[in-house]
Amino acid sequence: MQIESAMERPRRTARVVGLVSTAHFFSHFYMLLLPPLFPMLREVYGVGFTELGFAITAYSLTTGLTQAPVGFLVDRYGARAILVIGLAMKSLAFTLIGVFPAYGALIALMVVAGLGNAVFHPADYSILNASVEPERMGRAFSIHTFAGLLGNAVAPITMIFLISITDWRNALILCGLAGGVVAMVIMANSGVLVGARPSSGKQSGADGAALKSGFRLLFSLPILTGVVFFVGISVTGHGINTFSVSTLTVMYEAPLTEVGFVLTAYLFAAPCGVLLGGWIADRVQRHDVVAAACFVVIAAAIFSVAALSMTLPTIAVLFAIAGLFAGVVSPSRDMMIRAVTPPGEMGKVFGFVSTGFNIGGIIAPLVFGYILDHAAPSYVFWTAGAVALATVCTVLYTGRQGRRV
Repeated sequence: MQIESAMERPRRTARVVGLVSTAHFFSHFYMLLLPPLFPMLREVYGVGFTELGFAITAYSLTTGLTQAPVGFLVDRYGARAILVIGLAMKSLAFTLIGVFPAYGALIALMVVAGLGNAVFHPADYSILNASVEPERMGRAFSIHTFAGLLGNAVAPITMIFLISITDWRNALILCGLAGGVVAMVIMANSGVLVGARPSSGKQSGADGAALKSGFRLLFSLPILTGVVFFVGISVTGHGINTFSVSTLTVMYEAPLTEVGFVLTAYLFAAPCGVLLGGWIADRVQRHDVVAAACFVVIAAAIFSVAALSMTLPTIAVLFAIAGLFAGVVSPSRDMMIRAVTPPGEMGKVFGFVSTGFNIGGIIAPLVFGYILDHAAPSYVFWTAGAVALATVCTVLYTGRQGRRV
């Protein structure tokens, strides 16, 4: 019986990682369905890029405001049902965006999608931490991150393919329904998804003291610098993920399908970079130097696209370089945050620091949308590159604090 249990455990772990990573794939997949359509949606809705950027901001703002409360719900009631509900909400929202082609409906449904998106990090990491053996945890996290970035990569090319055979509304409906099917599959297999044990809800004096100590930790300078670090990553990423298709379409007056494949080069290179970055992170001590070097390369690639007139295949090569190094950053980034985090505080610190992604998602779409509407389109890339270069300062400071700890 013990031998059978030992043989079954890896299979069960593989099912857990597969289900959670599939949910994470769709989480990121839905994030990048709309941006490749911005040049088309501007005509459909009769608005500018700034208004379309506001839709992404509404999404990010909702996620940023609700992610921490959802984390408390996960701890209290368990992660399985909340994960399924979040994926179902997000898939339904994008289905209905295709059904109701009105700008007001877009904003309302992006808020719903943002609420659904808030469940993934709290629920996914709760399930993985409770279900995966410690010796397999690093690989589980790596696969989870890889699946999310793969969702980013697949979304634009999926939309480009679908709108070549049908209209944008049917394309969104099909993508939305696909997520609903996956939510039902996860629900049917939810028995293997063991989350953190729900709390009893009793609060003691010791719990109150721990809560105050936790807040002091979160608002300490090294952790706040980590938040700024994540904001820089997010803003740079939005400059490419969300607005590069629109920017290049305006700069080169190229068809949407051709420009979309340029972005695909970046998005497919990033997951490969994550795998390479994990190998590097296990073999170096100065993770801050690795991350800083990556941001310098990213900035150089983006500045080249902004400054030089070049063919789309050449831009695709530069985007692929930027995407590869953006992926390499991720494991070193996590190791740096881990270094400044006291034992037993990982959950709250990573949850708090990752809100930097949402802050960047609130700021970046409005800024880049405004630039596209009122300035030279190349300024989008100049701005994204400048933010990447400025992020080097937060990287080196966070790394120095980690070495002191």
